[in-house]
Amino acid sequence: MKCLFVSLAALALTLVGRVSAELPQPTSAFLDQHCAECHDADVKKGGLDLGALKFELANADAFLGWQKVFERVRDGEMPPKKKPQPEKADADKFLASLKPALVKADTADIAANGRVRSRRLTRTEYENTMHDLLGIDMPLKVLLPEDRASYGFETVAAGQQLSQHLLARYLDVADLALTDAFQRALKGDETFQKHYTPDMLTKNRGGNYRGPDLRDGRSISWPMTLQFSGRTPTYVPDGGWYRITLHGVQAINPGSDGAVWGTLRSGECESNAPMLYMIGLVEATSTPRDMVYEAWIQQGHRLELRPNDANYKHPQSGAKGGNVSFQGRDLAKEGYAGIAHTGIDMERIYPNSDRVKLMKNLFGEEDVKTADAATLDKLITRFARRAFRRPVTEEQTAAYCEIARKALAEGDEPTEALRMAYRAILCSPRFLTFIEAPGPLDDHAIASRLSYALWVSMPDYKLTQLANEKKLHDPEVLAQQVERLLAHPKAERFVTSFTDQWLKLKEIDFTTPDTRQFPTFDSVVQESMLQETRAYFAELIKHDLGISHLVESDFAFLNGRLARHYHAEVPLTPGDGLQKVVLTDKDIRGGLITQGAILKVTADGTSTSPVVRGVFINERILGNRIPPPPPGVPAIEPDIRGATSIRDQLDKHRNNESCASCHQTIDPPGFALENYDPVGVWRTGYGKNSRGAKVDPSGMTPEGGTFKDIHSWQRLYAQNPDQLARGFATHFLTYSTGAALRFSDETALDKVISTTAEKGHGMRSVIRAAVLSEIFLTK
Repeated sequence: MKCLFVSLAALALTLVGRVSAELPQPTSAFLDQHCAECHDADVKKGGLDLGALKFELANADAFLGWQKVFERVRDGEMPPKKKPQPEKADADKFLASLKPALVKADTADIAANGRVRSRRLTRTEYENTMHDLLGIDMPLKVLLPEDRASYGFETVAAGQQLSQHLLARYLDVADLALTDAFQRALKGDETFQKHYTPDMLTKNRGGNYRGPDLRDGRSISWPMTLQFSGRTPTYVPDGGWYRITLHGVQAINPGSDGAVWGTLRSGECESNAPMLYMIGLVEATSTPRDMVYEAWIQQGHRLELRPNDANYKHPQSGAKGGNVSFQGRDLAKEGYAGIAHTGIDMERIYPNSDRVKLMKNLFGEEDVKTADAATLDKLITRFARRAFRRPVTEEQTAAYCEIARKALAEGDEPTEALRMAYRAILCSPRFLTFIEAPGPLDDHAIASRLSYALWVSMPDYKLTQLANEKKLHDPEVLAQQVERLLAHPKAERFVTSFTDQWLKLKEIDFTTPDTRQFPTFDSVVQESMLQETRAYFAELIKHDLGISHLVESDFAFLNGRLARHYHAEVPLTPGDGLQKVVLTDKDIRGGLITQGAILKVTADGTSTSPVVRGVFINERILGNRIPPPPPGVPAIEPDIRGATSIRDQLDKHRNNESCASCHQTIDPPGFALENYDPVGVWRTGYGKNSRGAKVDPSGMTPEGGTFKDIHSWQRLYAQNPDQLARGFATHFLTYSTGAALRFSDETALDKVISTTAEKGHGMRSVIRAAVLSEIFLTK
């Protein structure tokens, strides 16, 4: 690519003049013949002076430059397409002369420093670890600063920081967590259980009435437009996890899909605190049934239940101001959709562990209230071993034991002395970071890396025991553990964490679709989109389905509301939520890339851009790295009225020589997806109701393949599973190891791909092969 050549060569090339004697002769000759004329100290085309960089591969910047030069020549992107091209034999000779030196230098650096610099727990990993270590279940990550992504992942060490400010935050959070754990262990669990009848739910506790309708002994929520309509006086006394049971849920005037769709959310439900927290979707059908939810609810918050389908007719409030009144009205007879139920049960629960398990986590089998110094030493050593995820020495635990001994000597209770020692352990770098020495990982480091990859938390007893027995270097044992961890319910954490980062699902709230253009988009649709993508990814792993399913498949996961949003005519059972459905050749869905969540996070709420979607598909699915645009090149501003197609605007943009070569790679997948609007609905033209310029989804891939629409584009790349597997394995290894792949990792990556090729690169197989690779097993 020309833009790559311009920007990367500034870091990369060395001409024959200054350091030619240090270069292999074929390398020097190739540069002199194909690069020197435009990129010497006088011309500096694109701001590049090829003589500014020495062939000193021990220097990280110099090495990076040479690596990028190698890759651009290897991929045929350099020299630019409009320039005379080297003979293939000459290019191959150049690559063969340069590669050994790069591999040797990179291997030496990894041996000395490791692939991964010091990496700490992300806030999600920290929360899960605290939950599993202590047995608590309170949310913690919201109390810590957001992690910055590098190479697309929060786990990558290069993008992390560990400042004094951050350590202070960890200290505060550790205090909260330990206070909760010790209070539960010593005083018992708080209990709360209450049944709310429909009559109780319609009592107003101050302010304007915006609650449900009481009719025929049932509570009925209607799709009122007033904020917080459907709120109930179900205030919880303390922050915690609650099991919520909606009894006899039934649809009033169900739609074409046999259901009335709504949301159950929690919040203060007052104008001075408008934030609402999703608990779950409500799919009410004509058959009454109980629906059960579990969620963390903040102290003093209450439930809001309302039909939340943007297609529903909205009745008037029936009263002046901010009040709702149902007196003298029968909204059911007037045809409005509603959700009825016969009452709500709310019960305080502790989903992560009961009090007995929590006490064992903290105190083992000891009676801590009467513990002496020796007993505290024993407990501290036990806790440190679990927290640090490896055996500990007396020297490593001495400082923590001294904290407890000193507190005990000063008159503190044994439980307080122990808590102080635990607090110090939880702020230790041995807890907050991964302890990995350069070279092959030891068994405990393997256990931690595997557990955080697939469970997003600390190793369990089984994995720790295998590490103690030094069995995790056995490929057969390690492969068995991959299967065990993926089959465990905790693997749901991996599905959520990985898709949040890899596919940017955590950014689905980043933009809000324009309600004037997309009036039928709602929170039920958005939540269904997230469920669709996560269920699909989990299915690929569970059944080891081929990697080509990333771009093409004959099945999808839909519920009734999402099917209506997509205008998909598929058989669904009302009330069964998300269901696996078979697709036909006529369907416009299939594969990961056509799912609503992907299409929404790659749009801005008003318009789509083939560039944004093209970069996403290239980087996240196809495994192609796309550089940032050259300085001074303006972004394309789509015509949101739809009078001019984005393709027309891009054609002018691509006439810019510094942009053209990059866009040959970027634009094709973006063009193929242009039939999907910003909320994932199929369209044939731009503008509202497709009345504007017609969409042209055709194009040519960088490899020369032509496509006329998304289906033909999908077929082209479904036939190249090696590329898809390489891209996915690269992302998984980056996520799981905490570092982007290195130049010398190519051989090990090739082995991962070849190992799984025979069975179509099954998703589970690729993960397993990646874990067994030298890349995963080396720092």
